[in-house]
Amino acid sequence: MTPQELLARARVRFSQGEIASILWRDPRTIRRWEKGEIDVPFLIVPALKEALWKNDIKNTDADFTFVDLFAGIGGIRIWFEEAGWKCVFTSEWNPWSVKTYSENFWEEHEVNGDITQMPAENIPNHDVLLAGFPCQPFSIAGVSKKNSLGRKHWFECATQWTLFFDVARIISTKRPAAFLLENVKNLVSHDKWNTFKVILQTLRDELGYDVHWKIVDGKSWVPQHRERILIVWFREKTDFTWDAFRTPLSTPKLDSILHPEDGTELAIEHDDIRCISWTKGEVQSKYTLSDKLWAYLQWYSEKHKAKGNGFGFWLVTPSNTSRTLSARYYKDGSEILVSRWKGKNPRRLTPRECARLMGFPDSFKIPVSDTQAYRQFWNSVVVPVMREAAIAIKPHVMAIKNRELSSQTSLQIQIQKPLQNANSSFISPLFVQRT
Repeated sequence: MTPQELLARARVRFSQGEIASILWRDPRTIRRWEKGEIDVPFLIVPALKEALWKNDIKNTDADFTFVDLFAGIGGIRIWFEEAGWKCVFTSEWNPWSVKTYSENFWEEHEVNGDITQMPAENIPNHDVLLAGFPCQPFSIAGVSKKNSLGRKHWFECATQWTLFFDVARIISTKRPAAFLLENVKNLVSHDKWNTFKVILQTLRDELGYDVHWKIVDGKSWVPQHRERILIVWFREKTDFTWDAFRTPLSTPKLDSILHPEDGTELAIEHDDIRCISWTKGEVQSKYTLSDKLWAYLQWYSEKHKAKGNGFGFWLVTPSNTSRTLSARYYKDGSEILVSRWKGKNPRRLTPRECARLMGFPDSFKIPVSDTQAYRQFWNSVVVPVMREAAIAIKPHVMAIKNRELSSQTSLQIQIQKPLQNANSSFISPLFVQRT
């Protein structure tokens, strides 16, 4: 591997600033290496190899394995890895999400695309399945008729043409010790409660998994009101309760994720030149609303207020908790506008601030456009919530695996134990000597 190729591999795991720190170089030098303006010296190879080895060693002796379905940009994966789990399979179809995912995770396996085209038998065995699958209505019409035609599984009829079907068929085939699903809060009432009923009937009644679910508001970890449902299923009965899920006592405020703009945070630290200036650390002017857009939003708000509606923009200050980041944030940012000093128009959150609003570390790379970045963070999860889920689930997965190992050991002993015949002589079923 050439120094240039090794540098490219290191950039999957580290920012330019982090590589500069590892190599004791100026970040501008790393940037010039990447652009090919100057040659990458061979002397950096040992230091980069050591850094990559240290970064990956946590996964070589992982306690458990997991698969990451509908992975998005890896928000669920981050803290499961930190909790000692190893990812053995990833599926995500959106090419821009795959780009961000690949920039941030060191893969021994490729990111697979359309999960609907992947045979369940081809997916590696794993202890836990993680999925943030899209919420789709199910049709149970004709299920009885199809069952009469010899369908093996009820869910093959009830959930066909939905992405949940692919989750169910993989679980049915691979039988992981547990799996965790994350979805919007109204999954429970979606499609007049039919969606959740089908999920329960499939996974609890047909596939035999023990279910526990909880509505969690992300504002306990990040300064954003964001309610989601977490559903954890275990292959056998456990003593799991959501009491083990730890919730912080104090809630953070918006100032914990905003750029300070006082010169203490510079773009060079995490390659965020598009968000803040090189020298002063001020937010780039493109995120401040134009006079025309700001006037329109105020007019629109007043128009609906006069009709008794609640539509309009939402100004936040550093001491606030924000609304939920939405899919349309890239358009005008109206649901989360940061109030600025007097006489200055409000501004959108920068992509880095949106990453922080979802709990992503500053080392997380954002290699896509602002529009794609806003969509990706809206569609992701509150990362520290996943950390608590990983911690709460882990001992129960361990208990299931230990019981399974104990059962296998006991079975092996029974098979190998000699059989006593009527004459009190012993005959091993594994070895019969010909006479």
